[in-house]
Amino acid sequence: MDAHSSVGAPYGIRGFPTIKIFGYDKSSPKDYQGARDADAITEGAMKALKDMVKERASGGKKKSSGGSSSGGRSSGGSSSGGSSDDVVTLTDANFNELVLQGDDTWLVEFYAPWCGHCKNLAPHWARAATEVKDKTDGQVKLGALDATVHQATASKYGIRGYPSIKIFRKSFKSETPVDYDGGRDTSGIVSKAMEYFEENIEPPTVDELVSQEILDGKCTKGICILAFLPDIYDGGKAERNRYINMMTVLADKFKKQKWGWGWSAAASQSDLEKTLNIGGSGYPMLVAMNLRKEVFALHMGSFSEEGIRPFLHVLTYGQGSRNTFPIPKGTSPVIKAMESWNGEDGPPIQEEEFDLDDFKWDDEL
Repeated sequence: MDAHSSVGAPYGIRGFPTIKIFGYDKSSPKDYQGARDADAITEGAMKALKDMVKERASGGKKKSSGGSSSGGRSSGGSSSGGSSDDVVTLTDANFNELVLQGDDTWLVEFYAPWCGHCKNLAPHWARAATEVKDKTDGQVKLGALDATVHQATASKYGIRGYPSIKIFRKSFKSETPVDYDGGRDTSGIVSKAMEYFEENIEPPTVDELVSQEILDGKCTKGICILAFLPDIYDGGKAERNRYINMMTVLADKFKKQKWGWGWSAAASQSDLEKTLNIGGSGYPMLVAMNLRKEVFALHMGSFSEEGIRPFLHVLTYGQGSRNTFPIPKGTSPVIKAMESWNGEDGPPIQEEEFDLDDFKWDDEL
């Protein structure tokens, strides 16, 4: 191999001795996986010969059913729930526009058509592409580039072995791509893709419930987390901002759940509080509401980050709560339109003054 490296290079030879079996399809040799003794090698050769005879008798090599969007590789996607159509075919011509200039995170596989490991990866890559596309609304993409054809791009990123996977992170395209270090099966690929998706999720805003539109935007798509805070005269703006900031921190920590987050001042939305049984235990109070399932859950613990986090973990894993109740039949949460809080303390309370001279005294007293 030292003298004839050009012969071994197309087949990804990196260790010695390496044995390849050239059967019916000479362009795609198979790796020999047997023992390295005479009997095992003879058995492997006879098996390869039988396979070649069967392929010739059937009129040629089997056709792939996985599509060709990933460079003609067999992905097996049609029988496994994934589609090679979701794997974007990358080339020297479109790589800059799609990957480097695009606003998405990319996992890019650099492969060679003759590479056995690449062929084994293909169906997992296709299934993962479909699952990741669904879970991220297309914000994380999986691509495949034939490094033997599009050598300019492969050379730019120092590709020497196949398959090589590079991660091009959203907002970090000018930096060196990250070497993929996850599993090479569907679940491993999806798990790694979701890690990079979650780092770019914008945290939800925690907004005051001052209109029906705001409530609907927070709650109609799934679970929403609603805080009912004390009156402004009970703690002032400092205490209210402390609660809102705490909710904002929690919203960021649980952002991948895609919950809606909102708050309301005590007694300002009386119809909503009545629907959710708020007020009897005082303020602050926290509620998780699911309009699709027509239920709500009350957090009965401490209104602190440490106290609320276990309540949110229960919601994350879909577990029931002892304090879960149905929304009353025939009712729906209603918001009264009002002005937003101005961020200040409440105005001074004007006490009415009395002139004692105007007071009619009872002479008998």
